[in-house]
Amino acid sequence: MSERAERAVRQVFDAINSGELGILDELVTADFVDHGSPFPLPPGPEGYRAILGFVHGVLRIQYVIEDLFSTADRVVVRALARGVGVDAVHGDGAAGRPYAMTTAHIYRTEGDRLAEHWGVRDELAARIQLGTVAEPDPDALAGAL
Repeated sequence: MSERAERAVRQVFDAINSGELGILDELVTADFVDHGSPFPLPPGPEGYRAILGFVHGVLRIQYVIEDLFSTADRVVVRALARGVGVDAVHGDGAAGRPYAMTTAHIYRTEGDRLAEHWGVRDELAARIQLGTVAEPDPDALAGAL
């Protein structure tokens, strides 16, 4: 069962990278919930397609899976996301600038379909790269230790 679920997760990341999100109907359950979305979404493939369309079309994110493993009902991914800044999302001055951020994703599975998703993104590192948040001062950090 975990091999089929791992394949479904890889297909989700391929769909994000290509923008071909129609395949989500085959990969997620009818009541799929994305807990990692910054926006409220309807359940199921429709909601997941909406947020992934934003990730692909607006943020222009491309993922590279760096680690993937599974248990009986979970698939975990560590991936590098490369995207392009958007002022309305990342702050003034970010538009058009590239960034990379580490991400982690946990999917709960039901058989060979994905039922839930939790995502964690290093958005602070992305904002520092984009110049919309100041880099921490190492001297200030050293004094705090």
